[in-house]
This record gives sequence, structure tokens and C-alpha cells, in this order.
Amino acid sequence: MAAPTAYSLIATDLDGSLLRGDDTLSDRSLAALARVSAAGAQHLVVTGRPAPRVRPLLDDLGSEGLAVCGQGAQVYDAGADRLLWSVTLDRELAETALGKIEAEVGQVYAAVDQDGVDGLTLIEPGYLMPHPTLPAVRVGRRDDLWSAPISKVLLRHPDLSDDELAATARGVVGSLATVTMSGPGTVELQPCGITKATGLALAAEHLGLGPGQTIAFGDMPNDIPMFDWAAHGVAMANAHPELKAVADEVTLSNEEDGIAVVLEGLFRR
Repeated sequence: MAAPTAYSLIATDLDGSLLRGDDTLSDRSLAALARVSAAGAQHLVVTGRPAPRVRPLLDDLGSEGLAVCGQGAQVYDAGADRLLWSVTLDRELAETALGKIEAEVGQVYAAVDQDGVDGLTLIEPGYLMPHPTLPAVRVGRRDDLWSAPISKVLLRHPDLSDDELAATARGVVGSLATVTMSGPGTVELQPCGITKATGLALAAEHLGLGPGQTIAFGDMPNDIPMFDWAAHGVAMANAHPELKAVADEVTLSNEEDGIAVVLEGLFRR
């Protein structure tokens, strides 16, 4: 059955968007996504979380399809539990980028997401996970972060705000990496040129869909490329001002089921 709206692809960010603050999905959100599926449209998670940290949520959604993970660096096939596509961040470039940032702002605390469907999140001494519910392995020193291929580096500064840290990092990192801000306490370095739009475009092509058929939901500046690519971008009420400034629409907050509200209007029974 064809979707009854212009949108056949529903792309949703997770943290601060589809998920509530306690990392759970509301019954209303689950029901709205079920309505999307019943109408013949596709739901695609597009998140900064790496594939291993997304798999349990896809299980909750009953999804065996695709998901865009790692800020667009991974296209994950949940049904086959494999990566259809992935790109890694060169570890020498990551170390150089960190050095340039610390030369400007002093010590930062770092973590990495390893590549692969079983990749670990490693955190160095002093780094605090922005999402305490997500598993991580603490290592003894920074050099241990580079023990295996990585998809991205996560940064925190003891004093600077996320906006200040991201702005400084963009100013000094140059072409070594792409700098994104994806949530409170989450400034990240990822492979140069890779954004959520990169992975979203690849996943959409795999599904036989394009930007004109896509509506996207998000809450942070890392969602801006996704909004630029999609036909319609919806920011959450709790979204960062930079994202609201480029959104086509602003819905209610993630705690108020803002995505479900929009989907219920688009996919009426």
C-alpha cells in the first residue's frame, strides 16, 4: 500500500528527538511508527550512535531494516546484523586533530567509537559519558584509544561549552576531520566530509527513495546536513537554535512525543 502523504521515508534522530530523556520510546511514538509502516512508508533511524549502541533500540522497534549510525559513517542492516557500508577515521589524523585542539583550549577528555558491529566505546581517564545508560570501557591512557579502527572521536572540555569547543575545533582541525555537535556534552570528530546526510543518501538509494520523498526529524546541529538533504526538516521544541533556524517546521519536544504528533497528522487512519 502506498504512503498516503508525499513522504515515503521518515528519517528520525534518536537522542533528544525520538527517544525520551531516559533513553526509552513512548507507546505513542511506537504506535505512530507502526502507522507509518502500515501505510507502506519506511522509517529510518539516523543517529550519531554507533551500530552496536543502536541494535537494542532497533529490537524495541521491531526493525530488521536499515539504520544510519555513527553520524553517517555507517549504514547498518539490522536483519543481517552487518554493516552495508562504513568509513573509518584515520587514527593518526585523529591524534593530530586532538593535538591541535588542545593547543588552543588546553586538555580535553576523549572517547572513541570503534568500527564494526561489535565495536566498543572506549573512554580515557576523565571522560564522562553523556548517556550513562550506554556501555563503555574505560582505558588507562589515551594511546589505548587507538587500538583498533574507529568511526569517530568524542570530546569534552572541563570548562568550555559545547558551542565554544565545537567552534574552536572547527577553526583548527581543517580537513583532518569533520566536527559535529550532536547533544549536550557531545562534540565529535568524524571522517572528513562525512555527515548524517552522507549515510542517509546511501540508505535512501538502497531503498529506492530520494530526498523529495523524505521528511527528517532532529534536535542538534549535526542534523543540519540531514535537513538540507531532505524535502522537509522538523526540529524538536528542545532543539538547538542553529537547527531551528534552518527547519521547515518545529514540533513539540521529545518528552511531549513531538515526532508522533507530526506523524499522526501525516498518516491518518
